[in-house]
Amino acid sequence: MATVDTAPPTPTHHPLEQPRSSVPQVPRQTTPASEAAPASSEQLPSATLIGSVQRAMRLLECVAGHAYGAPAKQLARETGLALPTAYHLLRTLVHEGYLRRDKGLFFLGEAAVRLSSTSAQQKRRSTMVDALAQWRDAIGVPVYYAQYRDGEIEVMCVSDTPGNPAVHEWADFRETGHAHAIGQCLLSQLDEEARRDHLSRHPVRAITPYTVPDRHSLLRRLDQAGRMAPVTERQEYALGAVCAAIPITVGTTAATMALSLPLHQADRLPSAVCQLQVEIGRLLGSLALSISI
Repeated sequence: MATVDTAPPTPTHHPLEQPRSSVPQVPRQTTPASEAAPASSEQLPSATLIGSVQRAMRLLECVAGHAYGAPAKQLARETGLALPTAYHLLRTLVHEGYLRRDKGLFFLGEAAVRLSSTSAQQKRRSTMVDALAQWRDAIGVPVYYAQYRDGEIEVMCVSDTPGNPAVHEWADFRETGHAHAIGQCLLSQLDEEARRDHLSRHPVRAITPYTVPDRHSLLRRLDQAGRMAPVTERQEYALGAVCAAIPITVGTTAATMALSLPLHQADRLPSAVCQLQVEIGRLLGSLALSISI
């Protein structure tokens, strides 16, 4: 392949002047430098691809199609790779954890399984985020999704808008579960031992004038509310806000969908809760698959 000098030469004559020679010259079209140079990545996309990576990915896909494993010779044949190349790539993939070898057969390794698990987790999260955004727009309120995981209250997703902002987390949600509807709803789903354990680590304390005054009052309220009944609170966590949380239990996972409204719209809370319950009911099947985000 000819090498093209990208530095412009210093012309010794007019650029369009043909060189003089005693031998008649056949007119020759000048080839632009851009045509003489090696093809760009736009002309040949494959020029920028790394062949060994492509071959390794083909092997991974091939192994994934064999639930009971496959030997190197079969994998080489099915991917169209030379056997020495296949062996080299398979050894590398085993070393990196993307494959494992057992009795001459190759299987997907832990690293590949983690990639698949992460992809599935992202898909579940996307399903939940989309659902919350749909309910936010349909009801016209901020919508929250939270779980009780490893002994702590975790707000997993929040969907709001500038016109309907979420309640500002001015005090750590995990430490103030006794004061907000999300926390009270999750605590109501726990058994007595787990509930008391949580409150021993995160004691009841007043954070507004309306917060439940003590542990005994909170436990009595949770017992009276019922394990799967919606929970509401008015200004117990944030002044000027009212909130409600709807319990959702899938297997052993305690979860909740919640919403909030400014105090001057408190009369909307019952109807908003009913509407959110209807929306959750419509998507409960798909939400059950997304509950472990």
